[in-house]
Amino acid sequence: MAQYDLLIVGAGLYGGVFAHALHQQGLRCLVIDKRGHIGGNTYCDRKEGIDVHAYGAHIFHTNDQGIWDFVNSFVPFNRFTNSPLAVHKGKYYNLPFNMNTFYQLWGLSDPQQVKEKIQQQIQQAGITQPRNLEEQAISLVGKDVYEVLIKGYTEKQWGRPCHELPSFIIRRLPVRFTFDNNYFDDRYQGIPEGGYNKLTEGLLAGSVIELNKDYLQNRDYFNGLAKHVLYTGPIDAFYNYQLGTLAYRSLRFEEELLPIDNYQGVAVVNYTEREVPFTRILEHKHFAFGRQPVTIITREYPLSWEKGLEPYYPVNDEVNNALYNKYKALAEQEKNIEFGGRLADYKYYDMHQVIAAAQVHARKFLQKNYQR
Repeated sequence: MAQYDLLIVGAGLYGGVFAHALHQQGLRCLVIDKRGHIGGNTYCDRKEGIDVHAYGAHIFHTNDQGIWDFVNSFVPFNRFTNSPLAVHKGKYYNLPFNMNTFYQLWGLSDPQQVKEKIQQQIQQAGITQPRNLEEQAISLVGKDVYEVLIKGYTEKQWGRPCHELPSFIIRRLPVRFTFDNNYFDDRYQGIPEGGYNKLTEGLLAGSVIELNKDYLQNRDYFNGLAKHVLYTGPIDAFYNYQLGTLAYRSLRFEEELLPIDNYQGVAVVNYTEREVPFTRILEHKHFAFGRQPVTIITREYPLSWEKGLEPYYPVNDEVNNALYNKYKALAEQEKNIEFGGRLADYKYYDMHQVIAAAQVHARKFLQKNYQR
């Protein structure tokens, strides 16, 4: 007899939401993760009284009151508002593109004049059918914004010149003609008080957790422990890359403890010059309005992904999406094995989207297997 109703491979947000839904129905879940901690990429490492976002900035935002109420039922969220800055050749600009940005760029404070300047640059570019990301961006916001705030950052992020990147990566660019530095338009926004670990701990309460366990190295053993399996890892790795390897972009983090109380005055600063090797610097204490006498910063360096590195951003171009669909077809033939999450779905999710997808998936799983 199987010891558990469900084995969940991956103790991240998707797996946690799924485990919580099953635990609410009295089902038994075993959650394993190859890392030495729960939480996946939302994991926070507490140092010097500061919750360090170990895998990059995670800022929760949503328009869905149900999801907002759901996460706040485990831990209260603070009132953090994401208002990042960008640096280009020593000059600071507000993000997203708004009237503060345009004043810093052109010295214009009249919204109508800004609209006319952007339209003038778009018309001068004469791009009717964008063939690549560069042409797509210029056709949306003009040459100045593209060259100062988009070009270098994007080329670092993707590891290729913008004129070699597909246009669909930037389908639209947020442009505001108000003096509003709030990066997100969503109604709800914040960071869990005490860090994301409190959210994950709440989601996984009632489940059995085993860390430093590599499912793919011992899948027969783990499959024998439960009636069903939810796999949230890379879908191509599940099939031993038999159809080919999906492409990702990865990251390297360089963390530094500084003996000062404030380094950059804001949680996130983007560095948009191609010559600067990192894309941004995070100062973690500002996510929680910290007043510690020291501070911790993290520089993020984009990397080409290869096996052995952490896959962060799926490269959802035509070739990789076609390959993913072949793996998905294999996955749909599996019995008693579910697939879900950023890596199994080969899809970039915001956190509220992860939660919504996991909730829908869990409801369908329960209806199919336990509510006949």
